Amino acid sequence: MKQLIQIQYAFALMAGFSATSAQAASFLISDVANEYTIKVIAECNSEQCEGPAEIRITKKNGALVQTLKTPDLAVYLNTNGKLPANNTVLYGDQSAVVADDFNFDGSTDIAIRNGNNSAYGGPSYDVYVYNISKRKFVLSDELTELATTKLGMFSVDKARKRLITFEKSGCCWHQTTHYAVSPGRGLYVVYSLVEATTSDGKNVEVTTSSLVGKKMKSKTKLYPVNSYYK
Repeated sequence: MKQLIQIQYAFALMAGFSATSAQAASFLISDVANEYTIKVIAECNSEQCEGPAEIRITKKNGALVQTLKTPDLAVYLNTNGKLPANNTVLYGDQSAVVADDFNFDGSTDIAIRNGNNSAYGGPSYDVYVYNISKRKFVLSDELTELATTKLGMFSVDKARKRLITFEKSGCCWHQTTHYAVSPGRGLYVVYSLVEATTSDGKNVEVTTSSLVGKKMKSKTKLYPVNSYYK
């Protein structure tokens, strides 16, 4: 996704500060969401931003919608000095801001980086969903927990209306989980895949679980490591 990002480093342009000296900077992200422009104000050097930051969400006509804050933006800048947005690649340096419809209600929601508090010191996020009746973004405890306890920000499958998370334990245990979101029921698991290499390293025990009716049904198969991980 192309972004129109304007970066203002007034002091840096005059003094050419080093990578270790942080100064106030602002980033204008105009195409992270169709209906919004997002301005991020943070303390940054030439490589990264960290510490408290302010996120101003405005409509395309410039009208301020809401101002949100984060205790720690904790993000590296792109090689061209721009602020990354809408990047949720697993194990990658994920973005400062992610905009998408996380609860599939037709409104754009916002996730803001709040540090590196997810599993293995990965990126974590405060997730805000847009409340139509209140006309503002409201923190979702469920989605924030999901973006804090797994491996970074969850993925969004728009076609199937699923949120997808990843987990691991060491080299040999991995889990992929799919969640559905219901206005009355909230967040719930509809599918999971667990891959666990056996202690002798020869096989992979694969357990799949799917929601059938109101119950999860599971099945487990054993595969040789060499044929499973081709």
